[in-house]
Amino acid sequence: MIRAAVFDVGECLVDETREYGTWADWLGVPRHTFHAMFGAVIAQGRDYREVFQEFQPGFDLYEERDKRAAEGQPETFGEEDLYADVRPALTELRADGLWLGIAGNQTVRAGRILRDLFSDDVDLIGTSDDWGASKPDLEFFKKVASAVPFDVDQILYVGDRCDNDIRPARQAGMRTALVRRGPWATIQWNTDEARQLPTLRVESLAELPEMIRQFNGLAR
Repeated sequence: MIRAAVFDVGECLVDETREYGTWADWLGVPRHTFHAMFGAVIAQGRDYREVFQEFQPGFDLYEERDKRAAEGQPETFGEEDLYADVRPALTELRADGLWLGIAGNQTVRAGRILRDLFSDDVDLIGTSDDWGASKPDLEFFKKVASAVPFDVDQILYVGDRCDNDIRPARQAGMRTALVRRGPWATIQWNTDEARQLPTLRVESLAELPEMIRQFNGLAR
């Protein structure tokens, strides 16, 4: 049975459109051009951080984050950036008795924001900066597994990327759910990996509670 659901952050819970737009502004690049390059880099199977290198060779994302913060333009997100299905899905999953967590590649600052937004809704909020391990490193998923009070095969990791979420979570022994939104899932959705690896495939988090009930043999 699936007894716990742990969610990725970017493009799973949080729509990052606004945030990446602010990065385009920071670089002085038209947003349309930045987004086009972003999609091209993902489609080529490259690390998304290479997008910044295309526009500014030698770009250090961590240093630039600090510069933005120092100039009063820190990376941020809020309630208005959550996908509309997030709150209802978490509420329904909690009502069904699932243990819930949020864990993704996020900064300490993002972790504070997540705790402000979700501390009353989930049992765990963990970030790569908190743990010193980043996806797709298996150590990240070991940290998740050690924080969840159930066997690893009773954990469902929910994400938008085959490469960063589904593949390594499965290698760690977890069940997985791929949600179709954001640039990665949109590009990867019809690949063999996206069709075959996930335990569940959903167009929206609103579908997740019923699909978990069916998986657990508890369909209404």
